[in-house]
Amino acid sequence: MIRLTRQQVSGNQAERQAELLLKQAGLKVLDRNYRCKQGELDLVMRDADTVVFVEVRYRRSSQWGSAAETVDARKQKRVIAAAQHYLLTHPQLAKHPCRFDVIAANGNSADPAAYHWIREAFTC
Repeated sequence: MIRLTRQQVSGNQAERQAELLLKQAGLKVLDRNYRCKQGELDLVMRDADTVVFVEVRYRRSSQWGSAAETVDARKQKRVIAAAQHYLLTHPQLAKHPCRFDVIAANGNSADPAAYHWIREAFTC
């Protein structure tokens, strides 16, 4: 039996809540937890004609910085590299515009009010 840590459960819950938020806004899910050597993409969504790569960050406490602050230059670089790999393996999407969004949550991962959607959080 596989046992998840509290951190993994909270992270999974945050990703599910973020996905729900984006679906309610009209985005469609293309992929979840896409992994490659370059990194991981939490969510790959479609917003009309745009492919959206979503990084979901959750912090129970902002004592050492907010969830959004954890998406630093190094993390952005890894997400961009994973997105490039994703587009190489999904050539039908490569001609569409792309953007990088962040869903940041601080506090209770079950509380929808804790989530902040940052559209076009960074570019490549």
